[in-house]
Amino acid sequence: MSIQSPPTLLELAGRSLLSDKSRAILDLEDLPIELFPPLFVEAFSRGHTEVLKKMVQARPFTCLPLGALMRKPQLEMLRVALDGLDMLLTQQDHPRRWKLQVLDLGRAPRNFWRTWSGAMVDACSPEDIKKNRTLKVGPAMAAKLPLKIFIDLCLTEGPLDEFLTLLFLWVTQRRDTLHLCCSRLKIFGKPTSHNRKVLRLLQLDSVQKVEVHCTWAPSTLAAYANFLGQMSKLRKLLVSQVRVPAHTSPEEQDWLLAQLTSQFLRMDCLRKFYVDAVLLLEGHLEQVLRHLKTPLETLSITKCPLSDSDWNYLSRCPNTSQLRHLDLRGIKLTNFSLEPLQILLETVAATLKSLDLEACEITDSQLQAILPALSRCSQLRALCFFQNRISMSVFRDLLCHTARLSKLCIELYPAPLESYDAQGAIQPGRCSQLCAELTAILKDFRQPKVLVFYTVPCPQCGHMFFYNQGLNHCFCPTAA
Repeated sequence: MSIQSPPTLLELAGRSLLSDKSRAILDLEDLPIELFPPLFVEAFSRGHTEVLKKMVQARPFTCLPLGALMRKPQLEMLRVALDGLDMLLTQQDHPRRWKLQVLDLGRAPRNFWRTWSGAMVDACSPEDIKKNRTLKVGPAMAAKLPLKIFIDLCLTEGPLDEFLTLLFLWVTQRRDTLHLCCSRLKIFGKPTSHNRKVLRLLQLDSVQKVEVHCTWAPSTLAAYANFLGQMSKLRKLLVSQVRVPAHTSPEEQDWLLAQLTSQFLRMDCLRKFYVDAVLLLEGHLEQVLRHLKTPLETLSITKCPLSDSDWNYLSRCPNTSQLRHLDLRGIKLTNFSLEPLQILLETVAATLKSLDLEACEITDSQLQAILPALSRCSQLRALCFFQNRISMSVFRDLLCHTARLSKLCIELYPAPLESYDAQGAIQPGRCSQLCAELTAILKDFRQPKVLVFYTVPCPQCGHMFFYNQGLNHCFCPTAA
């Protein structure tokens, strides 16, 4: 039986005030500022729409984080908030304490309001207002500033839901007096006409993170390039599943890619760049990366075919010289020299925090070539080598080279080659013995925090064995 914490005095005061709705509405102008947040939360949870509408109009804070109160979109509560804002936007005189500038419809942790309201009340104390005059936004100044509405968007091929339909219609009719802003934008599926209308409605310079999970043709991606170019504050860009039709000529591919990469010149803030399963990238990596204006913190190129020129350019690119995170999962490196990777690791040795080389088909000799450079990555915290074929002798060298990386706390390795029989089947006893030996080698230098060895998938059930202070079997009857 759980014991709930008793309500605070402020919450009790809010409940008492809400017991008489008419009095609550009348008292808003003189309501102590510290009562506003708990009273708003109480009115929201009890569905007191008229009180909520009046509280929006009399709000003494610059931001209303309405989305933090919604576990899922609530059409009625959005309508109440918009009705309250409507009255403010259409009238000349505003309540004397009104400061609202931002309606935030984004998601937030459940305890956000309690933390946020306490900080806001403290910041609005007389002492802090004297220290920081930027907090003094009165009704006259607030009325001159365009109201900003923030929302995180996920656009799909399907029609907009009722919540977004209401919001976008309301915004469209009042574009001169407000800005629709979006920090995080995700796009799934093929682009549609209503998606393009939404993008035209947004203040695109407010977008900071974009994820495109689409099977777009390159021509479609090029058509959307202009939207990307207007996202001047963009910090993270992920592009996934871009296919090239078989009949596309090399000249047309170059032109299509140029439409996209030329927009990078307008992105002064881009720090994280993710490319996943983009066939168009092959032979064009230099064209993509050289248009970036600032050094990247994160570079993720996964499941993409790369040419020799692409691979060699990685270590020469000025924008990869300060990487903190490098992810090359699914890039087949067997036929490449790993000298470019060795050079890149030496370049980023002072900054790199995570390296993911899962399923790159790295051989023993290739891994040995990069070990000296890897051992110099003093800031490395996470290292992944899953699904590579590494022998026991090279494993010993790997652990000896990484043993003194004191910040390394997540290590994910494949089971040694000697864990399998001649037919490629896992030998559980042998695997457990070898992984225990490798763990002991590492413990001679430091205490590993997360150290896991994975086998290839079981041919019968598809699950993997993994060793983490002991071998965990798959669920096949023969695995025991």
